[in-house]
This record gives sequence, structure tokens and C-alpha cells, in this order.
Amino acid sequence: MGKAFNVGLAVFAAIGSFLFGYDSGVMTDVIASNNFLDFFNTTPTSPIIGAINSTFNGGAVFGALFGGVIMDKYGRRKTIGIGAFICTVGAILQAAAFHLAMILVGRIVAGFSIGLLSMSVPVYQSECAHPSIRGLIVGIAQQMIGVGFIVSTWVGYGSGQVSDSSSFQWRFPLSFQAVPAALLCVGMLWLPESPRHLIAIGRLDEGMAILRRLHYDGSNEDWIQSEFHEIKMTIDAEKENTASGWLVMFQVPQWRRRLALATLVQVFTQFTGINVIGYYQTIMYKALGFTGGKELLVAGIYNCVGPLANLIFITLLIDRIGRKRPMIYGIVAISIALICEGAINSQNVDGTRQGFSIAGVFFLFCVTVIFSLSFGPVSWTYMSEVLPYQIRSKGAAFATGIGNWLVSTFWAQVSPTALGSLGWKFYFLFVAWNLLITLPCLIFLFKETNGLSLEEIDLLFGDRALGHLNNDLAKDQVVDKEVATNYDDKSVTV
Repeated sequence: MGKAFNVGLAVFAAIGSFLFGYDSGVMTDVIASNNFLDFFNTTPTSPIIGAINSTFNGGAVFGALFGGVIMDKYGRRKTIGIGAFICTVGAILQAAAFHLAMILVGRIVAGFSIGLLSMSVPVYQSECAHPSIRGLIVGIAQQMIGVGFIVSTWVGYGSGQVSDSSSFQWRFPLSFQAVPAALLCVGMLWLPESPRHLIAIGRLDEGMAILRRLHYDGSNEDWIQSEFHEIKMTIDAEKENTASGWLVMFQVPQWRRRLALATLVQVFTQFTGINVIGYYQTIMYKALGFTGGKELLVAGIYNCVGPLANLIFITLLIDRIGRKRPMIYGIVAISIALICEGAINSQNVDGTRQGFSIAGVFFLFCVTVIFSLSFGPVSWTYMSEVLPYQIRSKGAAFATGIGNWLVSTFWAQVSPTALGSLGWKFYFLFVAWNLLITLPCLIFLFKETNGLSLEEIDLLFGDRALGHLNNDLAKDQVVDKEVATNYDDKSVTV
């Protein structure tokens, strides 16, 4: 079946990413619902709204970490199915909420499921992808996150046209996500397991069959055989030379570094400010003078722009120009857009200057376009491919849970208050972090991984992919500099 099956598998699994985008974006419209605000006796900038969003993110922290516990035991496929089932339950709890505690519990359950899905889907896609199109395959996850935001916005916008006296304004958008969640839960029963996981648990014939099903094009049998033996050799060496558990990620210097990079790319993604805009853009548009339902319309258009840019990037660019350069150029461009946004807002505090208001919307749109051409797809791709197999599940859980969701929880909680008290000055917090911390780290710490197999990336970081790891995990290990240098020479430099 080859490439077509590989892409189809990635798209269906990415329904989990769609749920990520939908459940994250749906609250943008829900908190703009007058019926919702009256029902829970709150306002858009209150700590209650921050709590509703932050409990979702807090649940995602634990969901992601839980994925690290079960993924190696039950496999990538079943982990995604479990996440989809929990998401269905969370959707029902949210839609049926009749007091604040119930919706908070529903958000926690939904967040738990999204945390689980957000770390397992990219790992599953990455392990199933051919090296030459891994950026495209994992980039589909970000694409579906964007599609989820689009659908949530327009479902919310349509529901918002109902009378303020009806709870349909917010109950229907919250319940809608149960449909794709149930579809994913059932559909994963028919998708294959990751070939690397099958090989790791000794089901070699099945692993070879899935590898051929994913990548055979009628003329690359030698590559299939070589890839199978390289995967098996790498995994066997890891099992022989390493211990199980979470501590091993921190005991091996090379792995510690790779875990740090996987986590940092998630932290840096959050500090672009993209989720703050996604959660609270209606508040931002109101500050720019867009009221009376116009803020929802602008939010709907905003959520369409990013996925379009992402689609162009993952289909045409990511596997050509790599991972490192887009992030470097992206963080500079995002910082410039945020500087312009803050400056414009400082001259239009009451939102009455129409020209400045339009310019403010334009630069917020610039942020999502630039993000979709850089950190959006690259962050998930880089995180999933930079981790070695032995720690890939737990490493992705840690990077996603701590680097993404824990940081996102913080911003979700403080942003409504910060937007209300700091106003335009809030944007410059992100600018300072991006230019003083993110940019230097990207330039000096990150390696290019484009075009290499997951096992070749082990060599890029000086790992023992072919059995060269020091057995003493308590001591620092000597990097195989010759091998690492050879692969560095093949990487793309800035």
C-alpha cells in the first residue's frame, strides 16, 4: 500500500489531534456565550474562566504523563483508543453540566484525554512514517489541531446565534466533540500497531508485515529489509544495555540532552503566545473595539488562516528545509509581530481608532500564520523524532506533559487577569522570552534531524544505536564523536 496507506493512517490517528484543537478552541466561543456567563455567574476576564481553562490544561498534564506509563505496555494504537474513550466521557460531562463543579470535572477529564492523545498520536505517526516524509506525516497532527479549532469556532459561532435564553449556545458545542471521539475509539481497532513497538515486544513477523504495508512501493525490498534489521538491532541493544523506568531518561547524558530538547521545543511553543491568543482572542478583539458578535466572526476567520498556512508548509516545505531553520526564523518573525501588536494596542487603548484596530487584528493573524510555518508542525515532529525508542514513550509524555501542558496551564490561568490589568504590555513578556532565551537555544543547542531515520538520529546524537552505550548508567558516557560528526556533516546548518 505504501505512501497512500501511511498518509491515511496518519490522518485517521490525527482525529486525536482534531479533538485537541476542538476542545482547546471551543472555550473561545463558550466564554463569549451570554447564557454560559449568566448560568455560571461569571465574566470573560474572571478567575473562574481562567480556572475552567487551566483545569483542562492541568488534566492534560496528568494525561500526558499517564501515556508514558501505558504506551510501552499496551502499545501506541490502544493508547490512542483509550484517550478517545476518555474524551467521549469528558464531552458528555461538560455538555450536561448544571453547576460549576461539574463543568470543572468535565474539563479535567477532557484535558486528561487530550494530554494522552497529544503525546501518543505524534509518536505513533513518527514510528510509522518513512524518513523522507516524516515531517509531512507528523505535521498532519498540527494540521488536524488547526482543523479542530476551525470546526469549534464555527460550531460555536452558529450556536451563538441562538437566543441568549437558551443553553444550546454552549451545550451543543461542548457535546459535539463526542462524535469524533467515539469514531476514533472504534476506528483504532482496525489500524495497525507501530512496527517498532511490535518488533520491541518480539512480534517480529507482524512488525515486518506492517513495515512492508506502510512503506513497500514495489521496488524497495532491500530498504525494507535494511530498515527492519536496523530497528531490531537498535531496540535489542537498548534492551540489553539499559534499565526500565523513568530515571533512565536522566541517567544517560545523551538521552538527558535529547529529553531536554524535546521538552524545550514544547516550552518554546507555548511561549510564542499562540495558545493565549487561541483561548482569549475574543477578549483581545473586544479590546480592539470588535463587539456585538463581530469578535466571534473575526475569531472564526483567524482559526481558518493558520491551518491553511500549515497545510502549505507540511506538504511543500518541512521535509525540504528541515526543522531548525523554520523555528529560528519563526521565533524572530513572531516576536516582531507581537512587538507591533503591543505598540498598536498602546495607541488604541479604548479600541476607538478603527485603523489601529484593523492593524491589531492583522498582527494577531500574522502570529498564527508564522506559527503554522514554524513551531506548529515542527514542534510535534521534532519532539517525536529526537527521542530514542527506549525512552520515546516516557520522554514524549514528559515533554508534552511538562513542557507543553504544564506551561499552558500557567498561561491559561493568568492570562485573563493579565490581559485585564496589563493590557498591551502583556505581549512584551513573550517577546522578551523569545529573544533572550528561545532564540539562543535554537541556534546553539538544537540539531537538524531532517531526512534521517529514527535510528540514524541516535547516531547523530552520539548514541549507541548499534550497541556502543556504556553499561554504567551512573557515570557520564563518552559520545562516539566520530559517528556523531559524520552525521552532523549531513545535517542542515543555519
